[in-house]
Amino acid sequence: MAAWWKRSKRGPSSTAAQDRHEVPRGVWTKCKGCSEILMESELAAHLGVCPRCRHHHIIKASARLELLLDEGSFRGFGEEIQPLDPLKFKDSKRYPDRIKASRKKSGLNDAAITGRGFIDGIPVAIGLLAFEYMGGSMGAVVGELVTRVFEAALKDRSPAIISAASGGARMQEGILSLMQMAKSTAALSRLRAEGLPYISLLHHPTTGGVAASYSMLGDVNIAEPGALIGFAGPRVIEQTIRQKLPEGFQRAEFLLEHGMVDMIVERKDLRERIAFLLRALGGRCAHNQTS
Repeated sequence: MAAWWKRSKRGPSSTAAQDRHEVPRGVWTKCKGCSEILMESELAAHLGVCPRCRHHHIIKASARLELLLDEGSFRGFGEEIQPLDPLKFKDSKRYPDRIKASRKKSGLNDAAITGRGFIDGIPVAIGLLAFEYMGGSMGAVVGELVTRVFEAALKDRSPAIISAASGGARMQEGILSLMQMAKSTAALSRLRAEGLPYISLLHHPTTGGVAASYSMLGDVNIAEPGALIGFAGPRVIEQTIRQKLPEGFQRAEFLLEHGMVDMIVERKDLRERIAFLLRALGGRCAHNQTS
């Protein structure tokens, strides 16, 4: 039987890099935690978590949505909103070209999926930032969608959940992106004034303006193992203060030890833990009033 992979006869001068090109793409991947070579299908079967070292790899927002909500319960809103280019921004590419490429890659109009659904029968308003779209960056559209999640929760008298994986505010929209920090936080304050619960999920990475606003303001802040969470990255801070940072600085475990997050939950346990918390934090939700 012919082998599915063969080394070409290049002689002793052939390199490992050349040989690697003969391995079928999409079959194998290298774990970013332990550097083990894994089958893509094996990693997918474990929800993007390495079965050897438990490193939590970045997964798409749609996969996180499927993991959290009851099957078939999601009803999206805000899909029609699309980003503009008010600053006519251009770096190595024009901003509209980056938008076009990101849409093609992610299948989304912008870096968030928002809507209503159920978790173990409990109604929620939910938003998930999509790292696969320009690093989950927050521009005017993402800020509007996150705001609408809080407003939907207030209208429905249901809990709100934001699942973040983001590099922060989107530089291509300048001050308009930074304004979303205040806008979304103001909507959250109205939700909180009514005693309605908000659970914030912090995935790898959650940084910049997203970390500095609604992502760290949950009634419960839940981080995934090993997630990088903070405003500026460790390298930027070290270069600024000219000091070496503590081991594991800004990782979820460091933040838990210093009281910045409430718990660290593995991906496979997230839905069950959230359902428990939603019942414990029920407050004045319509779900509790009718049950």
